[in-house]
Amino acid sequence: MSRKPNHPTKTFLRVLSYLAEKKFLFVLVIFLVLMNSGAQILGNYFLKPIINDYISPMIGVAKENRVYTGLILILFQLACIYITGILCGYAYKYIMMKLSNEALNRMREDLFNKMQDLPIQYYDTHAHGDIMSCYTNDIDTIREAMSEGFTAIISSVVSVGGTFIMMLMISPFLTMFILIMAVLMILIIKKFGSLSSSFFKKQQKAIGKVNGYVEEMFEGVKVVKVFNYENKTMEEFDKINNELKDAAIDANTYASIIMPIMGNLSYITYAIIAAMGAVQVINHMLDIGSLAAFLQYTRSFSHPLTNLSQQFNSILQALAGAERVFALIDEKEEVNNGKVTLVNVKKENGKLVECEEVTHLWAWKHPHGDRYELVELKGDVRFHDVVFGYEKNHTVLKHINLFAKPGQKIAFVGSTGAGKTTITNLINRFYDVNEGMITYDGIDIRLIRKEDLRRSLAMVLQDTHLFTTTVRENIRYGNLNASDEEVIEAAKLANAHGFIEHLPEGYDTVIRGDGANLSQGQRQLLAIARAAIANPPVLILDEATSSIDTRTEKLIQDGMDKLMHGRTVFVIAHRLSTVRNSDAILVLEHGEIIERGSHEELLAQKGKYFELCMGVSELS
Repeated sequence: MSRKPNHPTKTFLRVLSYLAEKKFLFVLVIFLVLMNSGAQILGNYFLKPIINDYISPMIGVAKENRVYTGLILILFQLACIYITGILCGYAYKYIMMKLSNEALNRMREDLFNKMQDLPIQYYDTHAHGDIMSCYTNDIDTIREAMSEGFTAIISSVVSVGGTFIMMLMISPFLTMFILIMAVLMILIIKKFGSLSSSFFKKQQKAIGKVNGYVEEMFEGVKVVKVFNYENKTMEEFDKINNELKDAAIDANTYASIIMPIMGNLSYITYAIIAAMGAVQVINHMLDIGSLAAFLQYTRSFSHPLTNLSQQFNSILQALAGAERVFALIDEKEEVNNGKVTLVNVKKENGKLVECEEVTHLWAWKHPHGDRYELVELKGDVRFHDVVFGYEKNHTVLKHINLFAKPGQKIAFVGSTGAGKTTITNLINRFYDVNEGMITYDGIDIRLIRKEDLRRSLAMVLQDTHLFTTTVRENIRYGNLNASDEEVIEAAKLANAHGFIEHLPEGYDTVIRGDGANLSQGQRQLLAIARAAIANPPVLILDEATSSIDTRTEKLIQDGMDKLMHGRTVFVIAHRLSTVRNSDAILVLEHGEIIERGSHEELLAQKGKYFELCMGVSELS
């Protein structure tokens, strides 16, 4: 959307492929367009026999001796031709509208499906407003091109070609003059088209910038108001909005000026052809019927050229938008080449056996050649000399070695940027390690299919996201097969049941605006309930209680202890009270583990953790 198409032909053919998926209707549209254009070309030619064979012979003939039968018959034929053209025009526009909307529907599906397969890193490095522009501005420009531009191009090309052939048959001399004027028109279209396309590039880029800024302000509106930043925000918006205005004025000025120039050139051409044709008629070099038909073709010849010039910039803009859409669709998907899957198992004679029924006992199905091994899912997670950086030449984690035995609670503490959240991002493979290895029950997590790996984990993030649906469905998001009873049980476990019952519709209350009608603590409780219903063997709590007041935190502590019982739990918290009962506390600084031990052991060391507890250092 922010640039002129680099490969217009390739992009156009790809857009065409979406239309051509309904081959019969697509071919029918082309046939109807040809019929519509052919009717206009043929209708114009009828002027020659109508004037020469039926009107001219009656000039000077007495009224009572005039015979109108032939004239009426040919006028009836002409009417049938034009009616056929009108019906074909209506039919192809209706079908094309249906085809284009179905094609755009598939394009949006491809876009959305691709977004599900993109790595988290893509969203971290691309503005969300810019991505949204693919669904809005880009798709809209493609819609206009599909519904109008495509058929307009075919119709114009057929009209120009057919008209040129008919004019050549009538008068090669006059046709040569028309050809000279056509070349002049094409040069003008090319010149102004190239000028406007560069400004359309700036316009599209400015649109993406405006969209991204507006979205950012929507998300940060409370911060803007708290710090009285409204005036500065408006100034910044005015600046980028004016950039869009200036680019749009320049782009549309050059695009719009083509029409009056082409229109005036066509009028000049028409007048010159009329004068030259009249001289030929006077000198008996051309009959008057042929001149009338030729003049009509002159108007018909310039009109499709003008129409092509009108469509030129919109087609360029649509192709630029399509190129951006296809660039997103063609983005490299999240690498998921794992072969180890998660299956339900049961024990028979002390051995694990794969089964279909839900037993709440899982195993990793690890293939080895033509056989496979079932490794019971216990939740043993280990880091082996892991090195990682989000960008090259910038290491975030340095030679991390840690282990979490099944059922252990591991806590990470440290200042902002120490690498706490990064460790949890690596466990669920939002990112892959640069060096070293992470094992899950002894299996390299890179061998495990991502969907199966993440199915064995549950996360409660610091920034809770709730969907626009009922409270019940938001909790059930952790386990789509959960019953209503299991939803309520999970809510009780997270101590969310009490406030849910006081909502207007209880569990059927629809949450809107990402839970804007709930307190931050209530939103966090729902997130904890969502994790509880997933019933995973490994639980990751990333600042899970950071938005919950001390009283609420105490109320849910028993429920959280029940949730964590028997599970491997990774906790990130800035409240040291939430990590005291951890089996091991890891203190991170600058991407390295500098201390490890229990609460008492670390206090005895009187190191960084001791400073944090005593308030000498800040924890965030």
